[in-house]
Amino acid sequence: MLRLSKLTDYAVVVLTRLDDAGGAASAPGLSAATGIAEPTVSKVLKSLAQADLVIGMRGPQGGYRLTRPLTALPLSDVIVAVDGPIALTACVDGAVGACDAEAVCPVRGRWDPVNDAIRAALSAITLADLKRPARQPKLPSPVAALAAE
Repeated sequence: MLRLSKLTDYAVVVLTRLDDAGGAASAPGLSAATGIAEPTVSKVLKSLAQADLVIGMRGPQGGYRLTRPLTALPLSDVIVAVDGPIALTACVDGAVGACDAEAVCPVRGRWDPVNDAIRAALSAITLADLKRPARQPKLPSPVAALAAE
C-alpha cells in the first residue's frame, strides 16, 4: 500500500495553517491551532526549514514563515522534505546494491516509469490545491430566508 507518513501529513497541515497565519507563527501557536503536539510540530518545522520551505525568524516578531506561497509549493516538495526521495522500490532510478535479488530480478529498471508518473502527479498538486476553502457559517433556515430577501 502506498501511504504517506504521519509526519508528511502533519507537515501539510502545519504549512496550510502557517499560510492562514499570514505572517510568522510560533511552534506553540501552530501546535495550538492544529492540535498536533508541540514536539511534533517543532520536528516538522525543522525538516521544512532544512528544505527551505519555511524560514525561522528570531525576535519579538519571530516565528516561522513560508518561503513561497502555497500555489508554488508542490506536494512532492513536502514529501521529499519530510520522508526523503520518492521511490516505490529500492532499485528505482538505477540504484545498485539496495536489493538482494537485483542480479536475477526480471523487473529491474521497469519501476522507473511508474515512479516517474507518481512523482509527476505529486508535483502537479500544490498545497493550495489541498487546502480547503474557509467554511461559511451555516445560517439557521429562518435567518437564511431573511438574508435571501
